[in-house]
Parts: sequence; C-alpha cells; structure tokens
Amino acid sequence: MKKNLHPVRGACPCESGLPYADCCGPWHAGLKEGRHAPTPEALMRSRYSAYVLGLIDYLLATWHGSTSPGDLELPPVKWLGLEVRHAEMTGDAGVVDFVARCRDSNGAQRMAETSRFVREEGRWYYIDGVMQEED
Repeated sequence: MKKNLHPVRGACPCESGLPYADCCGPWHAGLKEGRHAPTPEALMRSRYSAYVLGLIDYLLATWHGSTSPGDLELPPVKWLGLEVRHAEMTGDAGVVDFVARCRDSNGAQRMAETSRFVREEGRWYYIDGVMQEED
C-alpha cells in the first residue's frame, strides 16, 4: 500500500475525535491481515482518511469490484474536514450521508454525498455515491 510520507500522529483525519491509531489507522494497516472496518460508517471514515493520506491502494481495495475504476489518480486537493450526517445499515447493506470539505485550485468546496456500501463475506465495500444538493 502506498504510504503517506509523514506518519499520522494525533487526531484522525476523519474527525471522529479519536487518535488515528485508534480510529482509521488499524483499518489502513490491517487490510492485508484481514482486519476490516466493521461498519459502513467506519469504512467511509477510513476511505476519507485514505484520500487525505493518499492511500490509493486502500481506496481501491475497499471499492466493490462491480464499480471500482480499477486504477485511481488523486487530484491535488487539500481535504479540510468531514461531517457524518447519518449512517445506517440493514443486513448487508449500508448508507452514509456526509459532507466533506476541501480546497483545490478553484477554492474551497463542500461535497455532500450519500454513499452506498455492501457487506460480502463479512467485509464492507464502497459501491457508489450520489451527490446531494446543499441546503
């Protein structure tokens, strides 16, 4: 897995309020050992943190094969924060509504999305997301 050049110390990029080592860090580090995010929200948060840290291999490994792009190049974006508005799961399906803030060459932006997840063989995968209009 591609690693960020600077190990994360302190708060997790997903803004859970937990240290990275107790939040998204175990899912990023444990992927090869079979440790996976236990809920759709945990997976979504770990994917957000992976975008922040540039962990392309993690993003691709947690993307469902039916919708995965197969390859991924991250644009030059500075991620500024995450707000999870709602998360739920029913059986092997889950959804997470969130707002992610970032800054790119066009300035600051807010991205509101409802993401869908599916659990297969005990492991959650990101399927896709629908962008939402901000109120």
